Amino acid sequence: MTVLLVSDLHLDAARPATTHAFLALLAGEARSAEALYILGDLFEAWVGDDDPGEPGASVCAALKALSDSGVPVYLMRGNRDFLYGPRMARRCGATLLPDPCVVDLHGTPTLLMHGDLLCSDDAAYQAFRRQVRSPEWQANFLAQPLAARQAFAAQARAASREHQQGVAEAITDVAPATVAETMARYGVSRLIHGHTHRPAIHSLEVDGRRAQRIVLGDWYDQGSVLRVEAEGLALESREVRR
Repeated sequence: MTVLLVSDLHLDAARPATTHAFLALLAGEARSAEALYILGDLFEAWVGDDDPGEPGASVCAALKALSDSGVPVYLMRGNRDFLYGPRMARRCGATLLPDPCVVDLHGTPTLLMHGDLLCSDDAAYQAFRRQVRSPEWQANFLAQPLAARQAFAAQARAASREHQQGVAEAITDVAPATVAETMARYGVSRLIHGHTHRPAIHSLEVDGRRAQRIVLGDWYDQGSVLRVEAEGLALESREVRR
């Protein structure tokens, strides 16, 4: 059977075509999958499990329906939706995964990550990540009214776009030394991640062994899906009709 992996859908009410494309995947191809893994940034922003708005409500309901049909759903937090909590997982019928984590995909131990930890040359982003991942910061943030949290998320997205434009492209990509060190630490020869929006399958060497790094694409202009089967894997692009 096929394991499906996606990342960086950045679902948002302003981009309904992407939401429709993902819902079609959940209602169609995913129903015959062995499992679905979502490696972060499913939503453009997630300001707390108490947000009843769209597209969160529809997508969570569709994920729950997929899970109820017998297909396991696994969710990883990304840099946009790092505030997923247990209530979100229950709404989706999903299992929250730590970042990083190693899973067995058809007999191959595979390291799954969102990917932002691998961009270690971006010191400003890594400092921000440490701040917002702290329990104290998250508790203070989630105690604010929903409208205030939504306003903060909008400001953070604008600041992120400005930051991306102000640094060299190489800094926002993964650091090869960090990739090699991370894969060696977990003892794997295959890594799958998203975050960078640079879909590709890379061959490399880790501790003298042949290794592979698969980067999932985003869903802005296409739908990037990785299919993993016992016979191999394929990184595919699906049309997002507007």
